[in-house]
Amino acid sequence: MGWMIERYSDNDRNAALKTVVVCPITSRLHPGWPSRVQAVVDGRPAEIAVDQIRTVSRERIGKRIGLISGTAAASLRHVITEMYGVLSVTVYPPGR
Repeated sequence: MGWMIERYSDNDRNAALKTVVVCPITSRLHPGWPSRVQAVVDGRPAEIAVDQIRTVSRERIGKRIGLISGTAAASLRHVITEMYGVLSVTVYPPGR
């Protein structure tokens, strides 16, 4: 049963794609919503809308507006995993 595994780095994969997956950032805050991650972006309070995740063309991406903290990034990974079950993917062999 031949398995062929090709490894690509995230950078290789991202360079080949014409789209990116984004979570919109808003200044309208909803601290009690479990699908939102509170963050500070460019020195201002912001919220990352994980419930609004989408794929967009690279052409629609403007200039970088800021970075989020490591704590906010960890919270973002946690909420995405909780909402979309990213860590629960099952891989089956070919032909199954």
